[in-house]
Amino acid sequence: MRPLWRCRGCGAEWPCQPARLALLVEYREDRTALLVYLSTLMAEAGAQLSQLNGHVVPEELTRRFLTWARARWSGDR
Repeated sequence: MRPLWRCRGCGAEWPCQPARLALLVEYREDRTALLVYLSTLMAEAGAQLSQLNGHVVPEELTRRFLTWARARWSGDR
């Protein structure tokens, strides 16, 4: 649900756990494309959330949108 960036299904901050799993499955062959996609959405979310809240914490957005999706050393090379 934009501009709140909440999941329509569960109401949690998007990407919620089910959305993360679905994205990992969808992009299982191309983790770089997933990170590019999420970076684009993070920028959009940052702009919308800062308009709503007056501020946004960049580190929080990075954790929420990117940290969980980083390539793993043991499998995605």
